Amino acid sequence: MWAFILKRSGVMLLTALCLTFVVFFLTNLYPNLEKLAKTQGNMRMTDVQVENWLDTRGYTQPLLVRYGEWLGVVPSFRFTKDNGKVAGRCIKPGMDASVAPEYCGVLQGDFGMSSVFKEKVSVIVGKRLGLTGWLMLFVMIVMVPMALIIGVLAGMREGSKLDRGLSTFSIATTATPEYVSGVLFIVIFASSAVGLKWFKGSSASAMTEITFANFTLPVMTMAFYGMGYIARMTRASMAEVMTAQYIRTARLKGVSFPNIVMKHALRNALIAPFTVIMLQFPWLLTGVVIVETLFNYKGFGWVLVQAASNNDIELLLSCSVVAVFVVLVTQLISDIGYVFLNPRIRMS
Repeated sequence: MWAFILKRSGVMLLTALCLTFVVFFLTNLYPNLEKLAKTQGNMRMTDVQVENWLDTRGYTQPLLVRYGEWLGVVPSFRFTKDNGKVAGRCIKPGMDASVAPEYCGVLQGDFGMSSVFKEKVSVIVGKRLGLTGWLMLFVMIVMVPMALIIGVLAGMREGSKLDRGLSTFSIATTATPEYVSGVLFIVIFASSAVGLKWFKGSSASAMTEITFANFTLPVMTMAFYGMGYIARMTRASMAEVMTAQYIRTARLKGVSFPNIVMKHALRNALIAPFTVIMLQFPWLLTGVVIVETLFNYKGFGWVLVQAASNNDIELLLSCSVVAVFVVLVTQLISDIGYVFLNPRIRMS
């Protein structure tokens, strides 16, 4: 098991390096750097002035060198401002350049400064990630039990009216995008035009205090979209297990149908959905972009939109690191859990 974990950790490290390098390359294309120069300097800067601005700040260095600076394995570039002061990534405001460290990247826990919010990227991402974490927690609490119940009920009696009805409902939820179901929920449950003012159409107040009124609609929107996929996977797994030989043997021995489902079929049927459930975490982290924008909930998805729209390169890179880390860790946990749940894989 430990050899498996070490092997997967090495693959994860290589994957993280490749993915972050791709994101670094895309965010540091010349049009983005030109926009950054004009945003930080002057929108009326000429091409020569833009080139000079980028050159004096190290943006014209080779891509691998700058990627190494961002990781923290290459000494940070330093430049002299017009007022004669030395500046650089490692030199914070008010810090003497002589005592500033040479390395300050991701490995040192320094994700840089946001060019838009004028604040440490680690502080921004940590705060917004905490808000999204609460949203993800409530979505998983609602989505997973409902999806498993629907999938198990549909798979117990394959081909029945209950199976067809629940399968149709699962397909309908998956086929309905979040921006459609979210708008419908707002119109039905929060708009004064219909008359059902049960919830608030905005979740901005949930950032300070979560209540049933301001947090139900975004949770419903995400859970409604995600439960269909888990339910369909659970239904397929349950239907396959119910046709297994040991289930037929249990029936011939006279074991009641509820006992067959609960004691024999359910555990084996939940092996495949476990992987799907674990993969919902990275989907929730990146899929909240639409929901948080729609309900004005300023979490991780909202920050990701702001970073992309405002060309905040440091913040965008940090968001990508968090997304890559969550995807790789959840996949590792999924693989380890699958090994423990499936004895055949464990023995092999």
